[in-house]
Amino acid sequence: MENAHRKAADTKTGQAALSLAERFRRTRALSEALAAPLSDADATIQSMEDASPAKWHLAHTTWFFETFLLRDHLDGYTLFDERYPFLFNSYYEAEGERIGRFSRGMLSRPSLEEIIAFRRAVDDAMEALLGREDCADLIAPLVRLGIAHEQQHQELLQTDIKHAMFQNPLGPAIFSEPEPAVQQRGEGWHEYPGGIAQIGHDGTAFAFDNEGPRHRVLLEPFALSRSLVTNGQWAEFIADGGYRDPALWLSDGWAWVQREGITAPLYWQDDEQFTHAGWRKRDPDAPVTHISYFEADAFASWAGHRLPTEFEWEAIAAAQDPASGDQLDDAGPVLPRATRSLFGSVWQWTRSGYLPYPRFQPAAGAVGEYNGKFMSGQFVLKGASCATVRGHSRASYRNFFYPHQRWQFTGLRLAKDI
Repeated sequence: MENAHRKAADTKTGQAALSLAERFRRTRALSEALAAPLSDADATIQSMEDASPAKWHLAHTTWFFETFLLRDHLDGYTLFDERYPFLFNSYYEAEGERIGRFSRGMLSRPSLEEIIAFRRAVDDAMEALLGREDCADLIAPLVRLGIAHEQQHQELLQTDIKHAMFQNPLGPAIFSEPEPAVQQRGEGWHEYPGGIAQIGHDGTAFAFDNEGPRHRVLLEPFALSRSLVTNGQWAEFIADGGYRDPALWLSDGWAWVQREGITAPLYWQDDEQFTHAGWRKRDPDAPVTHISYFEADAFASWAGHRLPTEFEWEAIAAAQDPASGDQLDDAGPVLPRATRSLFGSVWQWTRSGYLPYPRFQPAAGAVGEYNGKFMSGQFVLKGASCATVRGHSRASYRNFFYPHQRWQFTGLRLAKDI
């Protein structure tokens, strides 16, 4: 564990020392490294509407830099291909028409090789822009946003290709099997005496707009578990009839369980689970993952506890190193494991709806569509996962998904009133 803390500290220090241009280069290189094991067919398939093809992620993140930086800030720049904005815009209404989301998997052309060529051309043009001191103050915030945006898509690329490979009866491995994990499970509870807490980003360094403004909340005394719920504990929940007892479930959750025939977390089969390295025996001590908000809430009810609010989680996590725990490094994907950090392994569901903070205002222009317009019907997750780039998350970070979604590395940590 000491080595893990040292590695996290070295990573954090190293990132702080990197120039913006070098952070850009490293981010772009990591995306291509994650896609390197994929064939053109692997990179093209789309297993469901929530997911996107790997090569679409590679192209969309490139479109982001081309659109919001090169097109708008590099004199004389011409688009790599005038058809690409229609193909690779995601949801930016201000940027015009775009292909339907579930049609992304129909894009057999352009090929993966052509997408890589698109990335190379945009990267070369970005080098010219990054070298201009006369517009550094103007473009730096957008470059930081573009880097953070690509890091989010690096996580999505990993979870989306995992879901796609899961559909294949062969259960193919995409990444090599990681080294056996050493579990470092925390024991007991983090207790908080209650009172007024400061919540949200403090305004220094980079943050997404939905992390602020910083504001006060009143917390009643509570405790947050030091450990994530494990596969073994979840197996006990199943054996005790957890998926068959409507008294444990929210009404929408019970309807979802009945409609979809849900009996276990996603990727579970007998005593195995599907991973990036294919099917492997399930570790009872590893954190449970790929669960919905509905499942997390039902388990908490069964355990006699509850899910934390996002504010409770942040109040405890503010004193911890967000670069600690199992997160993604340049070496590639890892399996979730139990650690003593609140960060890493799995994103943790909270009972908080994804809503704007007091005095929140979205940014002007198209980039203002990044977060604000999704503040409806979703729940906040905190922490980071084994697929999150180390250094990307922080205590104020607000991930968010709909309550039925579970293809991401999602888990839970229990809370209780004291």
